[in-house]
Amino acid sequence: MRIALTGSSGLIGKALVRSLHADGHDTVRFVRREPAAPDEARWDPRAGYVDPAGLRGCDAVVHLAGAGVGDHRWTAAYKKEIRDSRILGTAAVARAVAALDVPPAVLVCGSAIGYYGDTGDRPVDEDAPAGRGFLPSVCVDWEAAAAPARAAGIRTVSARTGLVVAGDGGAWGKLFPIFRAGLGGRLGNGRQYWSYIALHDEVAALRHIIDTPSLTGPVNLTAPEPLTNREVTAAMGRVLHRPTVCAVPAPAMRLALGEFAGDVLGSQRVLPARLLESGFAFRYPGIDEAIRAALP
Repeated sequence: MRIALTGSSGLIGKALVRSLHADGHDTVRFVRREPAAPDEARWDPRAGYVDPAGLRGCDAVVHLAGAGVGDHRWTAAYKKEIRDSRILGTAAVARAVAALDVPPAVLVCGSAIGYYGDTGDRPVDEDAPAGRGFLPSVCVDWEAAAAPARAAGIRTVSARTGLVVAGDGGAWGKLFPIFRAGLGGRLGNGRQYWSYIALHDEVAALRHIIDTPSLTGPVNLTAPEPLTNREVTAAMGRVLHRPTVCAVPAPAMRLALGEFAGDVLGSQRVLPARLLESGFAFRYPGIDEAIRAALP
């Protein structure tokens, strides 16, 4: 197949490109700078521009670009960057694929389990409503921005990704050095649910979505059994053979992270109902095996 991607320099995008190339597929990587390689094409999400030549002949488009939620403190300016980078980019890609004479069979757009907000102990699947707060509102508008593709009859999927267990990037990549140093511990009271997914399974799930015509709309990309932060902390200690006694109290997290601390301390017990119903098999469903798979 020929697959176009945005966000190919990110944690998930890089891993997806490697996986596709390993199986002999061609990719077109959309970049914001001038293209420097034959497999690159230009886009400017703020200007709403996507080079149509890079999309022609593509069987699928995977749109993963967006500013990192935890990369900076949530100032008013950075919250705007988080929102604009997702909504403007998604709208630009959706309009571009909808305008093609021969559109791709599927548009897979990144989204996040932040859609559900804090669910406490209550398990939720794709039929659950959106939560309240900044991240749920961003996710609702993010997914709505793909409307032009849906209106054009293109199968459109919102991949609501959980916490990706990886050793070299993302939120989990920041945890490994702390736990290796013996400084890891629960966050807050540790009772909040974390819905995680191994990087390998994240990539496999995206490819499964591309290859499964019955999947459309929101699809949760999380392991089958969400765990509490306390349970995840214990697993990190087991796998890395380190103590996990350095708990971080909630007030300290709020002081360090500001508004974002509310989402870190919040609980999201998200289930991948549609993935499982469509026959997807997780390679690393358990937390211990997911952590081991992330080790170099």
